Amino acid sequence: MEIEKNIYHFIAIGGVGMSGLAKYLAQRGAQVSGSDIQESKYTHLLEDIGIKVFIGHNKDYIKDNMIIVASSAVKNSNPEIQRAKELGLKIYHRSDILQMISDEFSKDNNSYFIGFSGTHGKTTTSGLCSYVLDKAGLNPSFVVGGIIPDINTNAQYNQGKYFIAELDESDGTIQKYSTDISVINNMDEDHLDYYTNGFDDISKTFNMFLSNKPDQKVLINIDNEGNRKFIKLYPNYNYITYGFNNADYTAKNIIYNGLKTEFDIYYNDKKIDSLKLSILGKHNVYNALAVYASLKESNINATDLKEYFYSFTGMGRRFQKVCEFNCITVYDDYAHHPNEIKTTLESVKKAITDKRIVAIFQPHRYSRLKNLWKEFLNAFDYADKLFILDVYSAGEDKIDNINSENFSKEINHNNAEYISGDIIECAEKIYPLLNKDDIIITLGAGSITKLGKLLEDNSKKGAVID
Repeated sequence: MEIEKNIYHFIAIGGVGMSGLAKYLAQRGAQVSGSDIQESKYTHLLEDIGIKVFIGHNKDYIKDNMIIVASSAVKNSNPEIQRAKELGLKIYHRSDILQMISDEFSKDNNSYFIGFSGTHGKTTTSGLCSYVLDKAGLNPSFVVGGIIPDINTNAQYNQGKYFIAELDESDGTIQKYSTDISVINNMDEDHLDYYTNGFDDISKTFNMFLSNKPDQKVLINIDNEGNRKFIKLYPNYNYITYGFNNADYTAKNIIYNGLKTEFDIYYNDKKIDSLKLSILGKHNVYNALAVYASLKESNINATDLKEYFYSFTGMGRRFQKVCEFNCITVYDDYAHHPNEIKTTLESVKKAITDKRIVAIFQPHRYSRLKNLWKEFLNAFDYADKLFILDVYSAGEDKIDNINSENFSKEINHNNAEYISGDIIECAEKIYPLLNKDDIIITLGAGSITKLGKLLEDNSKKGAVID
């Protein structure tokens, strides 16, 4: 498939993954259009580079010379899908397009395709790697799962030899890709609506992925239990480990200083470098160590790029500062798995010891809440106050007795409170319950990302917090 000569139409182009691929193709010279039900920051970024984005779906947008790319969230009843089928057009999933791109890089001996995967951390690691290479002038191409703040994009086409991508394991499509270097941050049980046999299914999927190019370098976090299980099950890959102990690349002498972090890097027990970060938490030590190692294994002198590790301020929605009002600071975090939530709250509690940590949690999907119920119950110990909002369904049907009200009654937390209603109502109810100097962290992958600004709006109405 010759990208530059094709005409692509993306149905649900406003998603983070879809918009990134659309931008990449357009910058390659392809003709690209798309549609979505509403405007967003992603559709605006696409329009800024000349991509035609239709708001709303209409069969007339589909022409017989188009390659159709549809999000998995698009239903068969969508008029554009129906029209594409009438015309006999093949409908591609976004993973098919990323596979097409990745195959190009993987087959080029002068290029490096670095793929970042795992249950958590893949957006930050892929974003950090893309950022460092971009700032260093190495002209990487990349497609990642969030906005890189300083670059203000989630995707870019350049003519350098490096291609960076976030590889999503949630629906098994990671099996399609062939990487030169694969980074596996962790392998925890998640997406159990798809992986019905839990870790057994997840590990088989990762094995299928790695077997596409068995001689690739596999950088893997040895401190993660799931990763260790995977190595025992499939020992024959070219593993290069990283972690805090007994690894090829090791982080030692870690110093957490407020919202900043620094540590030494050892390779085979010999100190080779030190890094300073402007992002907090041990999870970001792992993230930075993974990226550093991936650069070294790509024959890049990572020592020359250290300043860019320090200037990286994190990805959008990854402990991202949203606003300040009445001496209250609000951060937004995409964490929606128990391990992610616990790690984020622990990091914040250790960094900010003199203020009340208020977590506001919106469960994402009924199926995830059901499958990880017990794990969620123990994820909020580091929050001084916890508000639990109604489940963000993400299109799922309700499940009997699986709801936030029941969850709030069962959770073992001495200061948890269920807040009902839509996101606007929740902001109105929560605002008067806040204290001056609170640190608020909104947690979840749904509409909760809007809550911080809504709380700030309430502060502008003249209400006073003691």
